[in-house]
Amino acid sequence: MGIKVLIAEDDNVFRDLVCDIVKKEGYTPVEACDGQEAIDIFFSRNDIDLVILDVMMPVYDGWEVLKEIREHSDAPVLMLTALGDEKHEVLGLKNGADEYIGKPFGYEVFVARLNNQAKKIKREVSNELNVGKIKINQGTHKVVIDDVDIKLNPKEYNLLIYFIKNMNTVLSRDQILDKIWGYDFEGDVRTIDTHIKTLRAKLLLQGNYIKTVRGSGYMFEVEENEDY
Repeated sequence: MGIKVLIAEDDNVFRDLVCDIVKKEGYTPVEACDGQEAIDIFFSRNDIDLVILDVMMPVYDGWEVLKEIREHSDAPVLMLTALGDEKHEVLGLKNGADEYIGKPFGYEVFVARLNNQAKKIKREVSNELNVGKIKINQGTHKVVIDDVDIKLNPKEYNLLIYFIKNMNTVLSRDQILDKIWGYDFEGDVRTIDTHIKTLRAKLLLQGNYIKTVRGSGYMFEVEENEDY
């Protein structure tokens, strides 16, 4: 799978520089010149693996773009900014950034951090995951049951993957909330129940893989006689 990197930067010269580095390392750059375009591109396609995000951008700044991405996705985000002091670095990491690099940056440091995130993506992504009658392509996020494409939104998809990676393990609502919505989510915990109800319905008969463990949370379990 070729890793696609969304580069959101309003400075054309600097954006071209980052694109050249990304290409040289063997990845495919996708360009955005402001925060609005970055959001539009990220959510209009499902193949963005990594985001390189400048903080100071027109329309929506990097913080706003990061917040929007984190509400729907855990794709790695590398922040680039001239605000290179420790205070802003801590702020970036607390808001969900995976890396924070001040401008101007050292070439070798940037490449090392870029490749570090790419290695994580490669470790996490496999071509196909088969669980019971559910087939998932983790590269394209395509979910298929009995040759029927199942359309899941990002939260539902992340929920399904989280359940599968923790099969036969009871997951509390707090665990699910922290993993899928983030530790700083301020909404109602019943949001989890609503999303799981919708996910079960979309998974057709395989929705019964998601068991309710009364008083504890939820567990993903596949019967031994299911066809693989």
